[in-house]
Amino acid sequence: MIAIAVQRAGGKRKDTALNIERTGDFVVHITDEDNVQDINETAAPLAYGDSELSRTELSLLTSTTIKTPGIKDAKMRFECKLSQMILLGDVLDGADLIIGEIVTYHIDDSIYEGNFKINPHALQAVSRLAGNDYAKLGGIFTIDRPEK
Repeated sequence: MIAIAVQRAGGKRKDTALNIERTGDFVVHITDEDNVQDINETAAPLAYGDSELSRTELSLLTSTTIKTPGIKDAKMRFECKLSQMILLGDVLDGADLIIGEIVTYHIDDSIYEGNFKINPHALQAVSRLAGNDYAKLGGIFTIDRPEK
């Protein structure tokens, strides 16, 4: 399972939430240092139905198990089916909490180490904090899990 929150502004729902509700599926992409500028361009407040991707160098590809296409340039993407959508907060300034089941995942060979492990240094994941702020991964360390 995976969950994302899509913030509303002045009671207006974003295209992301509307499209997921309409289609019942969606793709979650892991943003990395190579594509963060293009991903930021997709946040432009365009009219419903206008493609944010037209502002970028990103390209789409057909998904394996769902109707919604994915971004070819993403090193990791998860094809998801909508399980539940919940309004958090009030209608004007709340958020749509979207909970989905991951039905297929795609991992680029350049970051996959085998045995279900990703090389975080090769991925160079970026997270959006809030507003215009993003964060890169800092120092990465490993702690063995207890066996008992």
